[in-house]
Amino acid sequence: MLHLSASLWILLTVCWAQQTPLPTTHSPNQNRGIKFRLAGYPRKHNEGRVEVFYNQEWGTICDDDFTMENAHILCRHLGFTEATGWTHSAKYGKGVGRIWLDNVICSGSEKSITDCNSRGWGNSDCTHEEDAGVICKDERIPGFIEPNTIETEQRQVEEIRLRPAVSGAKNRLPVAEGILEVKHKDSWEQVCDAGWTVKNSRVVCGMLGFPSDKKLNKNFYKSPPKQTPKQKEIKNNSRLYLERQKPAFRLHSVQCTGSEVHLSLCPMDFYKVNSSSTCDGSPVVVSCSMGHAISSSLLSNKKKKVTVQREETIRLKGGSRPGEGRVEILKNGQWGTVCDDRWDLQAASVVCRELGFGSAKEALTGARMGQGMGPIHMNEVRCTGLESSIWDCQYKNITEEDCKHTEDAAVKCNSPYMGYERTIRIVGGRTQFEGRVEVKLGASWGYLCSDGWTTKEAMVACRQLGLGYSLHAVTETWYWDASNVTQMVLSGVRCSGNEMSLQQCTHHGTVSCKNTGTRHAAGVICSETASDLVLHAALVQETAYIEDRPLHMLYCAAEENCLSSSARNANWPYGHRRLLRFSSQIHNNGRADFRPKAGRHSWVWHECHGHYHSMDIFTHYDLLTSNGTKVAEGHKASFCLEDSDCQELVSKRYECANFGEQGITVGCWDLYRHDIDCQWIDITDVKPGNYILQVVINPNYEVAESDFTNNAMKCNCKYDGHRIWIHNCHLGDAFSEEANKQFEQYRGQLNNQII
Repeated sequence: MLHLSASLWILLTVCWAQQTPLPTTHSPNQNRGIKFRLAGYPRKHNEGRVEVFYNQEWGTICDDDFTMENAHILCRHLGFTEATGWTHSAKYGKGVGRIWLDNVICSGSEKSITDCNSRGWGNSDCTHEEDAGVICKDERIPGFIEPNTIETEQRQVEEIRLRPAVSGAKNRLPVAEGILEVKHKDSWEQVCDAGWTVKNSRVVCGMLGFPSDKKLNKNFYKSPPKQTPKQKEIKNNSRLYLERQKPAFRLHSVQCTGSEVHLSLCPMDFYKVNSSSTCDGSPVVVSCSMGHAISSSLLSNKKKKVTVQREETIRLKGGSRPGEGRVEILKNGQWGTVCDDRWDLQAASVVCRELGFGSAKEALTGARMGQGMGPIHMNEVRCTGLESSIWDCQYKNITEEDCKHTEDAAVKCNSPYMGYERTIRIVGGRTQFEGRVEVKLGASWGYLCSDGWTTKEAMVACRQLGLGYSLHAVTETWYWDASNVTQMVLSGVRCSGNEMSLQQCTHHGTVSCKNTGTRHAAGVICSETASDLVLHAALVQETAYIEDRPLHMLYCAAEENCLSSSARNANWPYGHRRLLRFSSQIHNNGRADFRPKAGRHSWVWHECHGHYHSMDIFTHYDLLTSNGTKVAEGHKASFCLEDSDCQELVSKRYECANFGEQGITVGCWDLYRHDIDCQWIDITDVKPGNYILQVVINPNYEVAESDFTNNAMKCNCKYDGHRIWIHNCHLGDAFSEEANKQFEQYRGQLNNQII
């Protein structure tokens, strides 16, 4: 039996500290050792997933740009003479923790992998599905004397599960209580409970997507010493797993501190293969607490009394799956982001648990989940992993010079397995990301009516499938009719967009569809990434003004319905219209370019202004009273979507000239200046008073975005009949609920008195 700290050395650990220590940019400590090891299963002793120990944390290497030259150098680090091959796409299983290196390019002459070109430590756009592996020549380097005798026995814990103790509970999801089992080769084995602590249970629950452990009735898992007839009857009804199967133990003496994000990081001992040693206790049983993030989704369809809860001070934005996204925190009534300096798995795990998920799978840096807007509230967050809130961790307040939104921190949390993908599938598509949607109701599969099938419903379908976002909601799928399913099982599906499955959305009790037949079945095209349009609110406030524009200069605008309806009865070409004008700068802060839904063949040419409309409605401009009544509105079609300007190192891709491609590149923005036709609201008929100016981008959800909650902007607006004041402009999700309530009811708004 070996202690884990010793077994890690046995697992091909090569200490780089014996050579020249590599300085690290992630910590003031400039002498952190780098180690390498092979992991995964199935494998031989000279092959496996490459894992790197850097900055006190084990991680992996992405397979992007990986070559045999890289493999040669890594095999030499591991004590082998050379490589005979390498693997991609996590052939030896997915690792955990950071992806330390990405786009590594070696010439072959380097002495260390650190001498090769790469994106830098911890800077990666990969997932663990892209973990690289190597196959080394089974020949040791002469004189290689590192104390790391190589074994074929895999001495790591990579996959765990809880097996329900009662047979009747095996189909209930999520599984929050049961016998702890670890995967060893092709079988599942148990852990001896001798010395098992609640700290160990906390780590296990975190891996399985639960924020914490909870007490359980251990007596329930013990067999009665004597079997009375009544006890036998109870036994037959409960059919405890412990009584039906003789445990095969794999681990014992696990000693976690409770802050670890993975069980493999805890000290533990392994039972030897074919060992006659037995456990003095019983298999470990773990019970986990259901996080509010999951329990709320389970209750979404049930009519229960809703209790008022305290407003959250932390949230995730821009993620396509539950428990992933950019970290945003609420401070002084305003939402802001966290800078990624020193961002690690411990801090990410505190965030995940606070939100009701388990520990963190990945701590993402470099705005991997898109850039936020507004302030950056925290920098250099340092957590032990045991804090109940990120506010309990050490951190620094920062200035704009310290960090930018290109450094926004994000997380991917462990989330309980819910099995939602078991009741949905897509068929007939050219790739795994597209096809006709079919759902399982009861024991049979059927397709969905496409009447009213929109981006919101398609978003839920793609999320349920685990395929990211909806790129298109398809309403005619005759060209995907590749299934023998001919029964329609759902119609009238309406989703808010936040549901975890289509079955949680509202729908008709009895199927009723205007267009029957598989030709009009609902379909989707999903994508791992999506755009995210955000309006620059401050620019609207800075550039707003009133212009009295002569009617003879508004013929083109009238032709494109950019004036209020009363303009039709005006004495053309005499007189004028009063216009509230402002500039709008629309940023794409997402992870995919924003492209019009319609292809170029269907764009509409407008002779008057000399441009193509690629979208029917791109933006809504409205002037509202305090109770939400519209008093004036604007209508802006997509005159010309293009990259007006971009962030540093980002190149423009879209330009409208000469019937060019239209869109907004990630990291770029489209600027509509205040002096462009239709960049206004016609307020000719508006009476003096206090109003709310509202701007909504992509209002009909024509194009998929990772976040629709930041598409609306509001401003306070005061109009005295001659002048106008615009102030307090902000995105719809930028303030707390309390701050938004104060915004709606400011002094003078109710009585329309100018102050």
